[in-house]
Amino acid sequence: MSTWLIYALLSALCAAFVSIFGKIGLTGLDSSAATAVRAAIMAVFLVGVVIAEGHVSDLPQVLSDKKALLFVALSGIAGALSWLFYFMALKEGAVSQVAPIDKLSVVFAVVIAVLVFGEQISFMHAAAIAMIAAGGVILAIFP
Repeated sequence: MSTWLIYALLSALCAAFVSIFGKIGLTGLDSSAATAVRAAIMAVFLVGVVIAEGHVSDLPQVLSDKKALLFVALSGIAGALSWLFYFMALKEGAVSQVAPIDKLSVVFAVVIAVLVFGEQISFMHAAAIAMIAAGGVILAIFP
């Protein structure tokens, strides 16, 4: 099994627990405040990972590459907005409805990658993306 696939599956599994733990943790809390606390915990955790992996010396390179830093910052803002809206949706809705709609990000990412990067997708790939979109909508509309 390819390393990227193992990492992607672990990412999906961890993301599933974000939904479950987030839904439980949001009970009686403001979703924006909870998202901010979550972000702070993530930042501390990830700084610890960088230190543990011995990559502290790589930070100046990231910070000095202005183009990379701009897009890393934009990615961070997009991620923060995604989680802000996700926790707002999770507070009001069922995990079984919110999570599938959130996963429409897969569909959006592929469409944007085709438009921005000119990535080519096969007919089978396009059909699978369409099924993901249909599945997300069906799961959200028919609980």
